Amino acid sequence: MTARVALAALGLVLAGAARADEAFVTNQNGDDLTVFDLAAGKAVATIPIGGRPAGIAVSADGSRAYVTSPEGKYVTVLDTAKRSSLGRIPVEGGPLGVAVHPSGQPLYVADWYSQHILVVDPASKAVTARYDVGKSPSGLAVTPDGKFLLSADRDSNQVSVVDAGTGRRVAEIKVGERPFGVTIDAKGERAYTANVGSNDVSVIDLSARAVVGTVKVGERPYAVGLANGRGFVSDQYEEQVSVFDLATLKPVAEIPVGAYPEGVEASLDGRLIYVACWEANTVAVIDTETLKVISELATGDGPRAFGRFVRKTP
Repeated sequence: MTARVALAALGLVLAGAARADEAFVTNQNGDDLTVFDLAAGKAVATIPIGGRPAGIAVSADGSRAYVTSPEGKYVTVLDTAKRSSLGRIPVEGGPLGVAVHPSGQPLYVADWYSQHILVVDPASKAVTARYDVGKSPSGLAVTPDGKFLLSADRDSNQVSVVDAGTGRRVAEIKVGERPFGVTIDAKGERAYTANVGSNDVSVIDLSARAVVGTVKVGERPYAVGLANGRGFVSDQYEEQVSVFDLATLKPVAEIPVGAYPEGVEASLDGRLIYVACWEANTVAVIDTETLKVISELATGDGPRAFGRFVRKTP
Protein backbone atom coordinates (compact mmCIF):
# COMPACT_ATOMS: atom_id res chain seq x y z
CA MET A 1 0.00 0.00 0.00
CA THR A 2 1.42 3.42 -0.93
CA ALA A 3 1.36 6.68 0.98
CA ARG A 4 -0.97 8.11 -1.65
CA VAL A 5 -3.84 6.10 -0.21
CA ALA A 6 -3.81 8.38 2.83
CA LEU A 7 -4.55 11.33 0.55
CA ALA A 8 -7.95 10.00 -0.47
CA ALA A 9 -9.96 12.16 1.91
CA LEU A 10 -8.00 15.27 0.97
CA GLY A 11 -8.22 14.79 -2.77
CA LEU A 12 -11.98 14.74 -2.94
CA VAL A 13 -12.77 17.93 -1.08
CA LEU A 14 -12.04 19.94 -4.20
CA ALA A 15 -14.79 22.41 -5.10
CA GLY A 16 -17.30 20.94 -7.49
CA ALA A 17 -16.39 17.29 -6.89
CA ALA A 18 -19.25 14.82 -7.05
CA ARG A 19 -20.72 15.15 -3.57
CA ALA A 20 -23.53 12.63 -3.61
CA ASP A 21 -21.84 9.54 -5.02
CA GLU A 22 -21.17 6.24 -3.32
CA ALA A 23 -19.20 3.34 -4.76
CA PHE A 24 -19.96 -0.34 -4.20
CA VAL A 25 -16.70 -2.18 -4.92
CA THR A 26 -16.55 -5.97 -5.06
CA ASN A 27 -13.44 -7.48 -3.48
CA GLN A 28 -13.00 -10.91 -5.05
CA ASN A 29 -10.13 -12.21 -2.93
CA GLY A 30 -11.66 -10.84 0.27
CA ASP A 31 -15.13 -12.28 -0.43
CA ASP A 32 -16.75 -8.97 0.47
CA LEU A 33 -17.76 -5.54 -0.82
CA THR A 34 -16.54 -2.11 0.27
CA VAL A 35 -18.92 0.86 0.29
CA PHE A 36 -17.27 4.26 -0.19
CA ASP A 37 -18.60 7.70 0.58
CA LEU A 38 -16.94 9.36 -2.39
CA ALA A 39 -17.49 12.92 -1.18
CA ALA A 40 -15.61 12.15 2.03
CA GLY A 41 -13.17 9.83 0.28
CA LYS A 42 -13.47 7.03 2.81
CA ALA A 43 -14.88 3.55 3.28
CA VAL A 44 -18.08 3.54 5.32
CA ALA A 45 -19.06 -0.15 5.27
CA THR A 46 -17.86 -3.64 4.46
CA ILE A 47 -20.52 -6.16 3.47
CA PRO A 48 -19.76 -9.93 3.48
CA ILE A 49 -20.65 -11.54 0.13
CA GLY A 50 -18.78 -14.83 -0.35
CA GLY A 51 -18.35 -16.93 -3.48
CA ARG A 52 -15.56 -14.75 -4.95
CA PRO A 53 -17.71 -11.71 -5.87
CA ALA A 54 -16.94 -9.97 -9.18
CA GLY A 55 -19.86 -8.37 -11.02
CA ILE A 56 -21.90 -5.45 -9.69
CA ALA A 57 -24.98 -3.58 -10.89
CA VAL A 58 -26.52 -0.65 -9.03
CA SER A 59 -30.14 -0.02 -10.01
CA ALA A 60 -31.01 3.22 -11.79
CA ASP A 61 -32.86 4.56 -8.75
CA GLY A 62 -29.92 3.65 -6.51
CA SER A 63 -32.01 1.60 -4.08
CA ARG A 64 -30.51 -1.81 -4.84
CA ALA A 65 -27.21 -3.34 -5.87
CA TYR A 66 -26.73 -6.83 -7.24
CA VAL A 67 -23.48 -8.76 -6.87
CA THR A 68 -22.49 -11.91 -8.76
CA SER A 69 -20.46 -14.66 -7.10
CA PRO A 70 -19.03 -16.97 -9.81
CA GLU A 71 -17.82 -19.64 -7.40
CA GLY A 72 -20.85 -19.44 -5.14
CA LYS A 73 -23.32 -19.60 -8.04
CA TYR A 74 -25.55 -16.90 -6.61
CA VAL A 75 -26.42 -13.22 -6.78
CA THR A 76 -26.50 -11.19 -3.58
CA VAL A 77 -29.15 -8.46 -3.31
CA LEU A 78 -28.10 -5.37 -1.35
CA ASP A 79 -30.18 -2.63 0.22
CA THR A 80 -27.89 0.27 -0.64
CA ALA A 81 -29.31 2.76 1.85
CA LYS A 82 -28.96 0.34 4.76
CA ARG A 83 -25.70 -1.08 3.32
CA SER A 84 -26.84 -4.58 4.09
CA SER A 85 -27.72 -7.85 2.36
CA LEU A 86 -31.31 -8.78 1.58
CA GLY A 87 -30.35 -12.34 0.72
CA ARG A 88 -29.07 -14.44 -2.15
CA ILE A 89 -30.59 -15.61 -5.40
CA PRO A 90 -29.29 -19.05 -6.48
CA VAL A 91 -28.35 -19.24 -10.16
CA GLU A 92 -26.64 -21.77 -12.38
CA GLY A 93 -23.29 -21.94 -14.15
CA GLY A 94 -20.76 -19.16 -13.66
CA PRO A 95 -22.50 -15.84 -12.97
CA LEU A 96 -20.20 -12.96 -13.93
CA GLY A 97 -21.51 -9.87 -15.71
CA VAL A 98 -24.72 -8.37 -14.39
CA ALA A 99 -27.06 -5.55 -15.38
CA VAL A 100 -30.46 -4.37 -14.21
CA HIS A 101 -33.23 -2.97 -16.38
CA PRO A 102 -33.72 0.82 -15.98
CA SER A 103 -37.17 0.15 -14.49
CA GLY A 104 -35.58 -1.87 -11.67
CA GLN A 105 -36.51 -5.28 -12.99
CA PRO A 106 -35.66 -7.74 -14.34
CA LEU A 107 -32.06 -8.49 -13.54
CA TYR A 108 -29.76 -9.93 -16.25
CA VAL A 109 -26.90 -12.27 -15.34
CA ALA A 110 -24.27 -13.57 -17.76
CA ASP A 111 -23.53 -17.27 -17.36
CA TRP A 112 -19.84 -17.48 -18.26
CA TYR A 113 -20.03 -21.26 -18.80
CA SER A 114 -23.02 -21.30 -21.13
CA GLN A 115 -24.31 -19.42 -24.13
CA HIS A 116 -27.13 -17.62 -22.42
CA ILE A 117 -28.16 -14.76 -20.16
CA LEU A 118 -30.22 -15.59 -17.10
CA VAL A 119 -33.25 -13.36 -16.56
CA VAL A 120 -33.96 -13.00 -12.84
CA ASP A 121 -36.99 -11.58 -11.05
CA PRO A 122 -35.50 -9.86 -7.98
CA ALA A 123 -38.85 -9.90 -6.15
CA SER A 124 -39.43 -13.65 -6.37
CA LYS A 125 -35.68 -14.39 -6.46
CA ALA A 126 -36.22 -16.78 -9.35
CA VAL A 127 -34.74 -17.30 -12.82
CA THR A 128 -37.64 -16.67 -15.19
CA ALA A 129 -36.02 -17.02 -18.62
CA ARG A 130 -32.79 -17.65 -20.51
CA TYR A 131 -31.74 -15.59 -23.54
CA ASP A 132 -29.45 -17.19 -26.12
CA VAL A 133 -26.20 -15.33 -26.84
CA GLY A 134 -22.64 -16.24 -27.89
CA LYS A 135 -19.88 -18.13 -26.09
CA SER A 136 -18.67 -17.00 -22.65
CA PRO A 137 -20.85 -13.93 -22.15
CA SER A 138 -19.10 -11.48 -19.83
CA GLY A 139 -20.06 -7.80 -19.66
CA LEU A 140 -23.70 -6.75 -19.96
CA ALA A 141 -25.37 -3.39 -20.54
CA VAL A 142 -28.95 -2.21 -21.13
CA THR A 143 -29.83 0.74 -23.35
CA PRO A 144 -31.16 3.77 -21.43
CA ASP A 145 -34.66 3.27 -22.88
CA GLY A 146 -34.66 -0.33 -21.63
CA LYS A 147 -35.39 -1.79 -25.07
CA PHE A 148 -32.19 -3.70 -25.72
CA LEU A 149 -29.69 -5.79 -23.77
CA LEU A 150 -26.08 -6.04 -24.97
CA SER A 151 -23.84 -8.99 -24.15
CA ALA A 152 -20.08 -9.06 -24.76
CA ASP A 153 -19.60 -12.66 -25.92
CA ARG A 154 -15.91 -13.13 -25.24
CA ASP A 155 -15.22 -16.42 -27.00
CA SER A 156 -17.39 -15.55 -30.01
CA ASN A 157 -15.67 -12.18 -30.63
CA GLN A 158 -19.03 -10.49 -30.84
CA VAL A 159 -21.71 -8.48 -29.10
CA SER A 160 -25.18 -9.97 -29.01
CA VAL A 161 -28.09 -7.52 -29.11
CA VAL A 162 -31.21 -8.89 -27.45
CA ASP A 163 -34.69 -7.40 -27.60
CA ALA A 164 -35.47 -6.97 -23.91
CA GLY A 165 -39.19 -7.22 -24.54
CA THR A 166 -39.22 -10.50 -26.45
CA GLY A 167 -35.91 -12.06 -25.39
CA ARG A 168 -35.03 -12.60 -29.06
CA ARG A 169 -31.52 -11.95 -30.27
CA VAL A 170 -31.81 -9.39 -33.06
CA ALA A 171 -28.17 -8.87 -33.98
CA GLU A 172 -24.69 -10.34 -33.63
CA ILE A 173 -22.04 -7.66 -34.12
CA LYS A 174 -18.47 -8.80 -34.75
CA VAL A 175 -15.96 -6.81 -32.70
CA GLY A 176 -12.30 -7.24 -31.71
CA GLU A 177 -10.83 -10.33 -30.11
CA ARG A 178 -12.18 -11.44 -26.74
CA PRO A 179 -14.56 -8.58 -25.81
CA PHE A 180 -15.03 -8.36 -22.05
CA GLY A 181 -16.54 -5.13 -20.76
CA VAL A 182 -19.29 -3.31 -22.68
CA THR A 183 -20.50 0.25 -22.01
CA ILE A 184 -23.37 2.22 -23.58
CA ASP A 185 -23.34 6.02 -23.71
CA ALA A 186 -26.00 8.10 -21.95
CA LYS A 187 -27.96 8.73 -25.15
CA GLY A 188 -28.03 5.09 -26.14
CA GLU A 189 -26.35 5.87 -29.46
CA ARG A 190 -23.02 4.09 -29.15
CA ALA A 191 -21.54 1.14 -27.28
CA TYR A 192 -17.90 0.44 -26.54
CA THR A 193 -16.28 -2.96 -25.95
CA ALA A 194 -12.91 -3.54 -24.31
CA ASN A 195 -11.27 -6.35 -26.31
CA VAL A 196 -8.72 -8.17 -24.15
CA GLY A 197 -7.37 -10.26 -27.04
CA SER A 198 -6.74 -7.55 -29.66
CA ASN A 199 -5.84 -4.71 -27.26
CA ASP A 200 -8.40 -2.30 -28.63
CA VAL A 201 -11.88 -0.86 -28.18
CA SER A 202 -14.64 -1.46 -30.71
CA VAL A 203 -17.06 1.44 -31.20
CA ILE A 204 -20.58 0.34 -32.15
CA ASP A 205 -23.31 2.47 -33.73
CA LEU A 206 -26.38 0.98 -32.06
CA SER A 207 -28.89 2.21 -34.64
CA ALA A 208 -26.85 0.75 -37.50
CA ARG A 209 -25.79 -2.24 -35.38
CA ALA A 210 -22.31 -2.01 -36.82
CA VAL A 211 -18.76 -1.22 -35.70
CA VAL A 212 -17.86 2.30 -36.83
CA GLY A 213 -14.40 2.60 -35.32
CA THR A 214 -11.57 0.87 -33.50
CA VAL A 215 -9.29 2.47 -30.93
CA LYS A 216 -5.92 0.92 -30.09
CA VAL A 217 -5.20 0.95 -26.36
CA GLY A 218 -2.82 -0.74 -23.92
CA GLU A 219 -2.38 -4.42 -23.24
CA ARG A 220 -5.41 -6.39 -22.06
CA PRO A 221 -8.14 -3.74 -21.82
CA TYR A 222 -10.86 -4.74 -19.40
CA ALA A 223 -13.58 -2.08 -19.31
CA VAL A 224 -14.49 1.39 -20.64
CA GLY A 225 -15.75 4.39 -18.70
CA LEU A 226 -17.23 7.48 -20.39
CA ALA A 227 -16.94 11.06 -19.14
CA ASN A 228 -16.27 14.58 -20.33
CA GLY A 229 -16.27 13.60 -24.01
CA ARG A 230 -13.65 10.93 -23.48
CA GLY A 231 -13.32 7.20 -23.09
CA PHE A 232 -11.28 5.80 -20.20
CA VAL A 233 -10.00 2.24 -20.66
CA SER A 234 -8.44 0.09 -17.93
CA ASP A 235 -5.38 -1.68 -19.37
CA GLN A 236 -4.74 -4.59 -17.01
CA TYR A 237 -1.21 -5.48 -18.05
CA GLU A 238 0.00 -1.88 -18.48
CA GLU A 239 -1.08 -0.56 -15.05
CA GLN A 240 -2.65 2.40 -16.80
CA VAL A 241 -5.83 3.95 -18.13
CA SER A 242 -5.84 4.79 -21.84
CA VAL A 243 -7.87 7.90 -22.71
CA PHE A 244 -9.36 8.64 -26.14
CA ASP A 245 -11.59 11.35 -27.61
CA LEU A 246 -15.14 10.10 -28.19
CA ALA A 247 -15.69 12.34 -31.23
CA THR A 248 -12.45 11.73 -33.12
CA LEU A 249 -11.52 8.36 -31.55
CA LYS A 250 -7.96 9.67 -31.30
CA PRO A 251 -5.74 8.86 -28.28
CA VAL A 252 -5.46 11.60 -25.67
CA ALA A 253 -3.39 10.26 -22.77
CA GLU A 254 -2.14 7.29 -20.79
CA ILE A 255 -2.60 7.64 -17.03
CA PRO A 256 -0.56 5.42 -14.65
CA VAL A 257 -2.69 3.76 -11.97
CA GLY A 258 -2.34 0.83 -9.58
CA ALA A 259 -1.57 -2.74 -10.57
CA TYR A 260 -4.16 -4.64 -12.66
CA PRO A 261 -6.87 -2.02 -13.21
CA GLU A 262 -10.31 -3.50 -13.91
CA GLY A 263 -13.71 -1.88 -13.26
CA VAL A 264 -14.09 1.72 -14.48
CA GLU A 265 -16.96 4.15 -13.98
CA ALA A 266 -17.51 7.90 -13.97
CA SER A 267 -18.90 10.01 -11.17
CA LEU A 268 -22.46 11.03 -11.84
CA ASP A 269 -21.40 14.58 -12.74
CA GLY A 270 -18.70 13.29 -15.11
CA ARG A 271 -15.85 15.13 -13.39
CA LEU A 272 -14.15 12.08 -11.95
CA ILE A 273 -13.33 8.54 -13.06
CA TYR A 274 -13.01 5.67 -10.58
CA VAL A 275 -10.76 2.70 -11.41
CA ALA A 276 -10.63 -0.48 -9.30
CA CYS A 277 -7.06 -1.83 -9.24
CA TRP A 278 -7.19 -5.52 -8.38
CA GLU A 279 -3.61 -6.19 -7.31
CA ALA A 280 -3.04 -2.77 -5.71
CA ASN A 281 -6.14 -3.04 -3.51
CA THR A 282 -7.10 0.52 -4.37
CA VAL A 283 -9.55 2.61 -6.35
CA ALA A 284 -7.73 5.29 -8.34
CA VAL A 285 -9.62 8.60 -8.66
CA ILE A 286 -8.91 10.52 -11.89
CA ASP A 287 -9.83 14.13 -12.64
CA THR A 288 -11.36 14.04 -16.15
CA GLU A 289 -10.12 17.56 -16.97
CA THR A 290 -6.49 17.36 -15.83
CA LEU A 291 -6.25 13.60 -16.51
CA LYS A 292 -4.34 13.15 -13.27
CA VAL A 293 -4.84 10.71 -10.41
CA ILE A 294 -5.90 12.95 -7.53
CA SER A 295 -6.30 10.27 -4.86
CA GLU A 296 -6.46 6.58 -4.13
CA LEU A 297 -8.97 4.80 -1.91
CA ALA A 298 -7.95 1.70 0.03
CA THR A 299 -10.25 -1.27 -0.70
CA GLY A 300 -10.52 -4.83 0.50
CA ASP A 301 -8.49 -7.62 -1.09
CA GLY A 302 -8.77 -7.92 -4.87
CA PRO A 303 -11.21 -5.18 -6.01
CA ARG A 304 -12.86 -5.86 -9.36
CA ALA A 305 -16.03 -3.72 -9.53
CA PHE A 306 -17.02 -5.21 -12.88
CA GLY A 307 -20.12 -3.32 -13.94
CA ARG A 308 -22.06 -0.31 -12.74
CA PHE A 309 -20.81 0.39 -9.20
CA VAL A 310 -21.42 4.12 -8.59
CA ARG A 311 -24.59 5.21 -6.80
CA LYS A 312 -26.10 8.66 -6.16
CA THR A 313 -27.50 9.03 -2.69
CA PRO A 314 -30.88 10.74 -2.13
